[in-house]
Amino acid sequence: MTAKRVLLGEVADFYAGSSLPEGEDWCSQEGGYLLARVSDMNRSGNEKYILTAQQWNSVPGQKSATCPGGAVVIPKRGGAIGTNKKRIVQRAAVLDPNLMAVRPHEDVLDLDYLYQWFLTVDLEQLASGSSVPQLNKKDLAPLSVPLPSLTEQQRIAAVLDQVDALRAKRREAIALLDDLTWSVFLDTFGDPASNPNGWRQCEFGEAILDGPQNGLYKPAGDYGGGVPILRIDSFRAGELKPYLQWRRVNASVLEQERYGLRKFDIVINRVNSRSHLGKCVIVGEVAEGAVFESNMMRVRVDPSIVRPTFIERYLQTRFARKQILESAKDAVNQSSVNQRDIRGLLVFVPPMNMQCKFEEFLEEIREHQRKHRAHLDVLDELFTSLRHRAFSGTLWDHETTGEAA
Repeated sequence: MTAKRVLLGEVADFYAGSSLPEGEDWCSQEGGYLLARVSDMNRSGNEKYILTAQQWNSVPGQKSATCPGGAVVIPKRGGAIGTNKKRIVQRAAVLDPNLMAVRPHEDVLDLDYLYQWFLTVDLEQLASGSSVPQLNKKDLAPLSVPLPSLTEQQRIAAVLDQVDALRAKRREAIALLDDLTWSVFLDTFGDPASNPNGWRQCEFGEAILDGPQNGLYKPAGDYGGGVPILRIDSFRAGELKPYLQWRRVNASVLEQERYGLRKFDIVINRVNSRSHLGKCVIVGEVAEGAVFESNMMRVRVDPSIVRPTFIERYLQTRFARKQILESAKDAVNQSSVNQRDIRGLLVFVPPMNMQCKFEEFLEEIREHQRKHRAHLDVLDELFTSLRHRAFSGTLWDHETTGEAA
């Protein structure tokens, strides 16, 4: 039987943002109204619920922009639409011109269910306007929403929330392990900026056997023929994604030889936004013939001077990052560093036995991270499958709804 569906405009109210009134700095005031800006969606702690804001006011703003608690908030103007962020506001808020809110009729549509459904909606595909994308009620109201009973909506939302919470715990565990590596690095070697142990210092070029070598300039394709190509989107929290997930490129035998990757290569991002510039990763086992793209550069170090895993971590310290950014050349939308900049980086060289000991420790940590990531991948697949089934009707309880497909 076909699942019951309704138009979003029939079961929800819409609030369009407007100019915010003058307000006070937010400091956990009771009552009143949060003055919600699109930037508040990015505040720490606001990953699902908008719990804090930059400012607050004791009185409401314009009626159309003053939203009661219990609504899903989304960006409605400009590049923020492309981030596809969705948040829940649980208390009354006044929305800025870049936000809008959708508040469900609570007698027929559950808030958490609406939020989970919104996570399946690509806002960018709905936006109108060419130079400045826009979202309005007319773009959202005609959307079709599957509508089981309230009880079933709450059950579906609870299941999805539970799996999502497990995903969050895995991500937190991975991040904590990464924090641990930095703590051990600083405890073992000291801060490179002050070099408290007086380790010998040299230019990075002295420790390089081969490179830096810029990558292959050739467009990548979908997962099909050719060889895997390492791109910036192949990175994942300090490690490479499995090469089977890389895009592919047609590369000649000569190109594979020139731009090929092998174990313990260090690949550095040489062209990107300043926040990503200089990020690097160490290569593990890769497919034969795998290459790297032109926005990257490859370095092979002399392991008798620096161990690859040690120097890869060193290049991500604040001291090394500061050097990279100071040497960066800025263009309109991106920045870059060249081979000379990388060779000229100042590095310190601790005793080899200490580097090797740190390498062993780091491999243990990364093995734990790989296990967490493997479980996270399973949870991601499960979450995607459950959400698809929920909003196609196949998760619905036949006895509860009588409408499940």
